[in-house]
Amino acid sequence: METAKERPRVSLRDRAGYLFDRTLARSTGTLMGWLVITCLAVVLPVSTLLVWTDPGSPRSLSGRLTAAWRTSAETLRLGAASGTPLRLVLSAVLGLVALLCVSTLVGVITTGLAERMAELSRGRSTVLEQDHVVVLGWSDQVTTVVSELVAAQAPHRPQAIVLLADRDKVEMERLLTARVPPAARGLIICRSGPAGDPEVLALVSPRTARTVVVLPSAEPTGDAEVLRILLALRAVLGAGAYGPPVLAAVRDDRYRAPARLAAGPRGTVLETDTVTARLIAQCVGRPGLSVVLGDLLDFAGDEFHLADGTAFHLDSFGATLLGHPNSCVVGLLTPEGRTLLNPPADTVVVPGSRLIVLARDDTSTRVESCRHLVDPSVIVSAPSEPDRPTRLLLLGWNRTAPLVVGQLRRTAPPGSVLDVITDSALPGPRQPEPEDTKRSGADVRFRSAALSRPETLLGLDVSPYDGLVVLGPDQGEGPDRPDDWTLVTLLALRLLEERTGHEVRLVTELVEDRNRPLASVNKGSDVIVSGKLTGLLMAQIAQNRHLAPVFDELFSPEGAGVCLRPAGRYVLQDAEATFATLVAAARDRGECAIGYIGHESRTDAATQGVRLNPPKDERRVWNAEDHLVVLATDPGTTPAPVDQADSTGAAASAAP
Repeated sequence: METAKERPRVSLRDRAGYLFDRTLARSTGTLMGWLVITCLAVVLPVSTLLVWTDPGSPRSLSGRLTAAWRTSAETLRLGAASGTPLRLVLSAVLGLVALLCVSTLVGVITTGLAERMAELSRGRSTVLEQDHVVVLGWSDQVTTVVSELVAAQAPHRPQAIVLLADRDKVEMERLLTARVPPAARGLIICRSGPAGDPEVLALVSPRTARTVVVLPSAEPTGDAEVLRILLALRAVLGAGAYGPPVLAAVRDDRYRAPARLAAGPRGTVLETDTVTARLIAQCVGRPGLSVVLGDLLDFAGDEFHLADGTAFHLDSFGATLLGHPNSCVVGLLTPEGRTLLNPPADTVVVPGSRLIVLARDDTSTRVESCRHLVDPSVIVSAPSEPDRPTRLLLLGWNRTAPLVVGQLRRTAPPGSVLDVITDSALPGPRQPEPEDTKRSGADVRFRSAALSRPETLLGLDVSPYDGLVVLGPDQGEGPDRPDDWTLVTLLALRLLEERTGHEVRLVTELVEDRNRPLASVNKGSDVIVSGKLTGLLMAQIAQNRHLAPVFDELFSPEGAGVCLRPAGRYVLQDAEATFATLVAAARDRGECAIGYIGHESRTDAATQGVRLNPPKDERRVWNAEDHLVVLATDPGTTPAPVDQADSTGAAASAAP
């Protein structure tokens, strides 16, 4: 049994503090009583001391007590009336009532201001903007979309960007403002709450918006949430109402058709997994293509615009290619709204058509003939060699892998082989049906291995392959983040290159852009940050929804696509020629030249030698290490195997 000596001693100060805390916790009246007692215990003795130590104070006791009362009353704002005890009591009562009323009024004002500030900090006030951009939801693409929309703003006419997501407002503002310049931070307005709730959605005034962008979250229910937001938007705008254009993105193809119905006739719905698969498939064997696509999609340099085609009415499309000194024509927008990307050169530009051009801005699309800049003597007229069968290797498996396999299978030349190695610790992919394999150009073979073990990767024989694709696992399939597995795999493959002396040209996907500098790859490889490129694509379409068919065709396996081809296919090696000469040579092959990759600036980490939309009069010496960026329409082809003697590591490629 515990004795008194064994009990810990409590000091008098701690015991008094404990009793005081318990007393305060009882009620508000108790707290007010203690405040009165404390005030009186301090004010009365101090007032009395001030009077007794004042040489000019009255000599009589009653006079000094009256002076002490007046000092205490003035301090406590109880009034300073003197005289009979009744007058003193009435004065004290009146002062207490006045003090209570003033304190109550101050408390009400303070509480109201605090609640209003709390409401503002929660982001629940109504936005009264006009012609603004509304971004609904939160995803990996949100910072890219917002920063690109800010970059696309006209300096003389800035427009607000309003974001509504079910996250903390202060945290959203901190993340977004870190990506935009200080002068543009006032354009970003954040509101907090579920965007799928019509009452909350009405706070951002979608009726008066110029464009509404709906982003999918990384959660498994992200696509369902996008559908819910679109339905809530429909409820806010009203059935049949003429609302703003809507751009939404889903990850699963099963939600695309319902999302299109919910978005309405002015809606555009992207499937991000399909876009990512197309990007990966197009970059296989085309080192540097991801940088080209990123440059095309951001607003920092040149991007696609619509230009007036009046000067070329009833002329051929081929004539427009050499009709703009500072922009590259890539297609037509017909009066019926059809988009023709890289049409045949003899296509007639009918009245009412508009030109799709790659330009710095709308003001740099002036018309001027550049035919005098073409030097026919250096143009190569020999036909290109047909593509040879390729052999590709895919490591890893995730939800986009079936789409990547399908893209590579459809675009591969006959006789090609695609080997797929999946991690034995994860569920394996479904084997392709025999009919699918017969229709495809590549023979797809599956097997599993312990890819999570570095010794397995170091034991691979990658020398027979013309290209390699690395796909990380989906989020939520393990304790590590998807990029962790990808970075370890890239590091093992880099070590394998050093051991064997054979460089493997690979394409890999990363989830977070901050991990891109950590990717250990050679200069002949591409690292795709799928979320960033998808965000750039959404920002472009949000800025001009008429460009949606252009990008849809660019990233589709059929139709026109961005390609990298050796400059030696178009002009003589080591010959000096203008860019207009290469535009004419590409036109003769049914292609649109939009830029080049120069060998002398490949080491530039920012551009990697990519130069889009150079002036037509730019002259340079073209050699075997330079590559031309073209829009080509060669269905059913894929990059040819890379000659190991090519010191640049760039492959001659055909259109997807």
